[in-house]
Amino acid sequence: MKKILSPSILASDYWNLGREIEEARDGGAEWLHVDVMDGVFVPNLSIGVPVVETLRKHLDLYFDVHLMITDPIRYIKVFSDAGADGITFHVEAAPDPGAVISEIRGCGKDVGISLKPGTPVEDILPYLGQVDMVLVMTVEPGFGGQKLRQDTLPKITRIREEAEKLGLDLNIQVDGGIYRENVHEVLDAGANVIVGGSSVFRGDIRGNAKAFMDIFRAREK
Repeated sequence: MKKILSPSILASDYWNLGREIEEARDGGAEWLHVDVMDGVFVPNLSIGVPVVETLRKHLDLYFDVHLMITDPIRYIKVFSDAGADGITFHVEAAPDPGAVISEIRGCGKDVGISLKPGTPVEDILPYLGQVDMVLVMTVEPGFGGQKLRQDTLPKITRIREEAEKLGLDLNIQVDGGIYRENVHEVLDAGANVIVGGSSVFRGDIRGNAKAFMDIFRAREK
């Protein structure tokens, strides 16, 4: 499957947000990962609808919106209208995951479902045929800069195996502690969409993004 880099603006310098996103795009990134936190589902707050709306006016990247919020169905339409291309919600935060999937699909957006490191894969398997992407959190969600948890790698492999059994062209995204030095581990496990935070937005942003893309291209040969 195509390997995709989705830089997370959570790690960007908001003063220079537009310029930094353009640098990541110039390095080859085609997606933009937007972490939305409510301070309840995760112990942190982050950006919301106005930022997505503003960025959408200036960027043609794929907006990969990750809702780390309680009862996410309440905010599907507003983020859809703001310019999201895909919306990912947490299975742990949704009393009725099927209803959230239907709401996202009804807005004409791609559907993603996510699970925390401590959540068993079995919780999302019933929905594989209804979603476009599964996001496996490789750290505990809420804060950047954490170390990749090795115990999450078997989950990626299990999901890829189940998707292949069902004949699904499923994107598997990973988020948390991923750098050029360890990205091979998650790619080998079966992931194809890589979220990079500080590994993209710290230092030479364009060069960092290009380095990831070079790794992806080398593996696709």
